[in-house]
Formats: sequence, C-alpha cells, structure tokens
Amino acid sequence: MTGRGIAALVDTTTTRHLFFTGKGGVGKTSTACATALGLAQTGRSVLLVSTDPASNLAEVLGQHVGTSPTPVDHVPGLCALNLDPEAAAAAYRERAIGPYRGVLPDSAVARVEEQLSGACTVEIAAFDEFTALLTDTAATAVFDHIVFDTAPTGHTLRLLALPAAWSTFIGDGTGTSCLGPRSGMAAQQHRYNQAVAALSDPTRTTLILVARPERASLAEAQRAGTELRVLGIAHQRLVINGLFTATAGTDDALAVALHTSAREALETMPGQLAGLPRSTVGLRSVNPVGISELRALAEDSDGAISPRTCSLADGELAPLGAGSFHDLIDTIGAEGEGLVMTMGKGGVGKTTVAAAVAVALAERGHRVLLTTTDPAGHIAEAVGGEEVDGLDVDRIDPVAQTVAYTAEVLATAGTGLDDGARAVLVEDLASPCTEEIAVFQAFARAVDGAQNSYVVVDTAPTGHTLLLLDVARSYHRELTRQSGQMPGHVLHLLDRLRDTTHTHVLLVALPEATPVHEAARLQCDLARSGITPRAWVLNQSLAGANPTDSVLMARAAGEHRYLAEVATTLAERLVILPRVAEAPVGAARLRSLVFEAAGATR
Repeated sequence: MTGRGIAALVDTTTTRHLFFTGKGGVGKTSTACATALGLAQTGRSVLLVSTDPASNLAEVLGQHVGTSPTPVDHVPGLCALNLDPEAAAAAYRERAIGPYRGVLPDSAVARVEEQLSGACTVEIAAFDEFTALLTDTAATAVFDHIVFDTAPTGHTLRLLALPAAWSTFIGDGTGTSCLGPRSGMAAQQHRYNQAVAALSDPTRTTLILVARPERASLAEAQRAGTELRVLGIAHQRLVINGLFTATAGTDDALAVALHTSAREALETMPGQLAGLPRSTVGLRSVNPVGISELRALAEDSDGAISPRTCSLADGELAPLGAGSFHDLIDTIGAEGEGLVMTMGKGGVGKTTVAAAVAVALAERGHRVLLTTTDPAGHIAEAVGGEEVDGLDVDRIDPVAQTVAYTAEVLATAGTGLDDGARAVLVEDLASPCTEEIAVFQAFARAVDGAQNSYVVVDTAPTGHTLLLLDVARSYHRELTRQSGQMPGHVLHLLDRLRDTTHTHVLLVALPEATPVHEAARLQCDLARSGITPRAWVLNQSLAGANPTDSVLMARAAGEHRYLAEVATTLAERLVILPRVAEAPVGAARLRSLVFEAAGATR
C-alpha cells in the first residue's frame, strides 16, 4: 500500500505510539513534527517527544521546547517535549548512589560514581525517561498519540537493545557495574519489560522508517528495519522523504540526474522494504521549518515559486570567501603527516569528504590510512572498492574490537583471580560501556599511528564523536579499573587532538539550518576541549551547482543565509562543495569533487 505524503500517514494511523527512525539527515524531525501536527489538526491530542541527545525539535517548531509537555503555539492539541539525557543521567546517578551515601565507605561510593561516569549511563538514563512515557499511562493519559522523534538509526538500535544487554546484570548479581548497582536495576526490570512489550505490540506501536530516495539511504533503512524486526518491532511502514520531480522538458543536467537517480533507487529498493506500507513526500522548495511550513508539509502542499524566491543575484558565492578544497588539502599535505577527522551531523557527507581527502593525499605521494569509527560506516564503498597507491582502507569494527579488548583484559587483569572474582570481571565486561571503551582504544591507536603518515578518520555522528573525544576524561578511569594499566596511546590522545599542526578537524555540514547549527554547537564543544577545527566544509550545495530548475533554484537561494552565516561568524576557513549529478563514489569522482569546490583560494 502506498500513499501520498504525510496526509496518507495521518489518515492511516491507528496506533497510539509512532516511532520515527532513520539515518541522520533524512528528515525524521520534520516528518515527525508534520505528522504530529496533522494528527492534532484532526482533533486528537498529541505529545511530540524527541529522544535525540542532539535534538533540533525546538528549531523545527520555531519555539522553545521544555523537558515537560510544552504546548505548541497555534496548534491546539499538540504538546512537545525534549528528553534531556544529561539531566536524566545526573538524576539517574543520584538515584543509584544516594541510598549508599553514609552507608558504604566513601571509597566504595566513589568507585560507583566512577563507574557511572561513562557514556552508556547517559543512554540508560535517557532510555529510563523514554520507558516512563511508554509505561506510565496515567501520566500520558490525556494524549491520544505519542510521536517519538528518535536519534539516528545506530543510536536508536542501541537504546532498544539495551534491555537485553542489561539482563546480564539483573538477577542474582550483588555488585555494581557502569550501569549502576544491580539491585537498583532489578527494581526497574518490570518497567523495561513493559516498554519492550509496548514497542513490540502492533496494536500500540508503529515503527516508521524514514529514508531519502537514494540507494545508500534505502539500504540503511532496510538494515534498520531488519534489526528492529529481530528485536520484535515488526509493525513498520516507510516514508520516502524528499522525492524530487524535475520540470518537464528541463535542460538542467543536475535536475534530470536527481530525478532519474531517485526513481532508479526506488525501483531497486530492497524487497523487504518495498513490501512495507509507504508514504512519499516530495522535495519542497523550502525547508519545512516553522509551523506554517510544517502545516503545508502535513497537507502535502507547496507554495508557488516566485522569481524572487529563486533568485541567486542577491548572494553570489565569491563574496563569502569560500576557498578551494584542493588548496585546503595542499595545506594539510604540507605537514607530511598527521590526523584528519571529519565531524558533523549524520547524513551530511562526512564519509565522502573523508574519502576525498584520503584519495587526494595518497595521490600527492603520502601514505594514508582511511578508517571510520561509525558503527554503520561505509568507508570502503565511498572509495568504490578501487585500489589507490598509498591508500589503505580499514574500519574499526565495534564487535571485533570488543571481543579483542575483552580477551586482553581477561588475559591480564583476569590472570590469577579466583573463580568468584573472575566471574565478577566477566560480568563487568559484558557491560555496553565495554564496547565504547574498546572502540575508543582502537580510535586512540589510529591517532597514535598518524606518525610519518596520514590517518583520515570518518567519525560517527556528532553525539558519538563527542563520546570519543570525551573518553580521555570519562573512560580513562574505567580503562585503568578494568585493565589495570593506561596505554600510552590513550594517555597522549588529547594532546595530539589539540595540536593543530598534527590534527586537522573538518566540520562537515549541509547549507541548511539544522546541520549548520548542529555543527556550530559541536564547534563550541570542541573549543571546550581545546580543539580548533581547521575548516568548515559545506557539502552538497545547490547554490554552488548553479541549477536552472525552479525548485532547485529556490532551494539554492534558501542556502545563502546559511552559507553567509558560516562564512562570516563561524568558520576561519570555508570550502563549499557543489551538489553533483552523480554520487561521488570511486577515486575518479572523488578527485573531481576536490577540483569542483566553489570559490577561489582563500
């Protein structure tokens, strides 16, 4: 069954819970907001919730959103709230530790506090808040529907998988882990089971996979749908967001290519995905930010495009001072060795930028390792499977790293322990935090390897990237506690990341509100860690591609405010990469991307 747009989704919604998920950048938030607004306009009472640690719900709605249900202006029946993971984690830690203050020795309480300083505590605390919305029917009884705008796919899957991971610690255990005292966790087990049951019940929950009409996005949606189905969440439907239709008879090569590639991607989408009920949302001339635009999205309408809205004369790229991608890579390559890291919101093209930098450095005669810390990374596909002299492509596999790290700890810290002590260590290593520690160790080794060569790291979306940067503070205690030693590559990590002659951070964003403002927040977080980005890369710019199709021109004109914002207030150095007709996959197209960046040398 297929339907047009959000209206079809609203008309066919029967479950109380709608759970939006998908790869970063596919439009989950705007789709979730428009659906919630559409449901409210039918007279139903709706609660819109963001469980994303990097939520942009307030920006899309155009108003403040609190941590308790906040009425949405001009939309009767609609409330919104943001779950604050950091605040939830602080409250979670105090609930776990408070009862033991003054009862246990200070040293024991301090040990529990250390164990609860890891990143998975934040995830658990957020999930704890999330389960309350699913299971506390009294607190949410006034709402006919609860619409969840979730974090990117990998994070969502992690949240949903956590109850299975926590089961290791619930039962007869009497100790503590990074998840908190096991006795406290056991008290929550019933509520967690209720939450999983609600998610798995097709009469209560619909899982909505959001994807772009692109092969990579659809493949990611297929993977997410399969993994969620394994977790028991089988009541799914698909939203194809941003389907572009070129003007009939246009001679705009980019418009024709985008139109054709989208249809080809839909025709060849994975069979299991193709069998889901589907809604298709067309590409709009403006981004759906603010209530009026969200209402138009919910009603499947797009205003007429006037010459003024698609004029490019008011903002040429040259005055923005955008530099050449080629020159930026020359500057990085002049050092002779170092670390290059691409960072930004999911779905902005970090992998493509990292691959382009790696190929260009290798073709300049440098030895280069291209790797990724993203659990859903597709770094090899970006290079097209081609061999490039001097370039090695690798991936930090979380599963393999966790197995290796666990074996290493058992072979060192576990040696000589009696059976009881070894059993406690084995339980501790089953914690979700262990995977983060293992991935961090591999990341630190990659950074350590950036000597007499280049290491280019395609990082995970922003939240995970910050985990990797923060682990030098948060996880070094856990590393020392579990393994009894501090590896040198971990000890010196932050010093290397702060060294601007050694580390080159490229902030990647799209010239749109949410990716730009998300990258700006990341830049502030990096500054607090003493890390300064080398450059901003604004990717897939329609303004840089000079389209003639009216819809693409309108969207290009809409980019200028964000291009100017980055150029004048955020970036010391800016590169604008144009939207291209063919996906930049493979060495030849990546090479072309390096030379096609808009602007002159800065």
